[in-house]
Amino acid sequence: MSESRADSPLRYAISVPPHGDYGDPRFLATLAEEAEEAGWDGFFLWDHLAFMRGYAGPIVDPWISLAAIATVTTRLRIGPMVTPLARRRPWKVARETVTLDHLSAGRLILGVGLGYPRDSEFEDFGEDGDERVRAEKLDEALDVIEGLWSGQPFSYSGRHFQVRDCTFLPRPVQRPRIPIWVGGYWPHRRPFRRAARWDGVLPGRLSLERRRAWTPTMIPVDQYREIASFVSARRAAEPTFDFAIGGYTDGDGGPADRERVESYRTAGLTWWVENLHGFRGDLEQMRRRVKLGPPRI
Repeated sequence: MSESRADSPLRYAISVPPHGDYGDPRFLATLAEEAEEAGWDGFFLWDHLAFMRGYAGPIVDPWISLAAIATVTTRLRIGPMVTPLARRRPWKVARETVTLDHLSAGRLILGVGLGYPRDSEFEDFGEDGDERVRAEKLDEALDVIEGLWSGQPFSYSGRHFQVRDCTFLPRPVQRPRIPIWVGGYWPHRRPFRRAARWDGVLPGRLSLERRRAWTPTMIPVDQYREIASFVSARRAAEPTFDFAIGGYTDGDGGPADRERVESYRTAGLTWWVENLHGFRGDLEQMRRRVKLGPPRI
């Protein structure tokens, strides 16, 4: 589990889509190796089946890709950011996550959320795209996964999922559990109430997702401080919790990068997650950004 915000240094990760130019599991493993060599602390993959309607490029499975990444790295924290649990079977996820946790020697972080978009990722495959239904499934799935991680006999009776007296072994390497980060779009409050139950939060911004002409904008610092305050006020007394954000830096090591990161750190940030994707630049540009290393302050 993560350290308390007061005691831990800011950590830095790369976030990569498993599609388009990145739709090659061997390349993703190589890129993760390069990220580790460059001093990054984490390497996270988006989790998509189809991405967007009309998209016809390559997409690889993030979970199998993460297994490959786990075998070629030794220090990076890894995980899906985020996996839509509403279209997964929680008992299968419980098995997959524990296996990855053992394969990586306790380096897995499980990022979860509702998923996006509802049509191409849910409805086109016959899944219910209604946000309330997906939210119910997400909450139930988290309860099931935590129960199965316990290594004790576990039963569950929910609206969407049922488990009858099952014991899953081995337990995760990490104690008390594999960290769970919850994604959500601010200013919606329910995802952030959910996040307060678990181990971390990765907020997104609705306006960014809906732009046609992409520009590298982020949640403003004052809004991020509001998010951190909202979640912290709903946390129990445990000191361990991670506040992450998807961000963008030039990677030149200049003061602008350091000032940007520092402003979010003072607002509560514990993980800076550098977003890489085709909207931002071509593959070689993004690869150079990885090799330049994190914007440490």
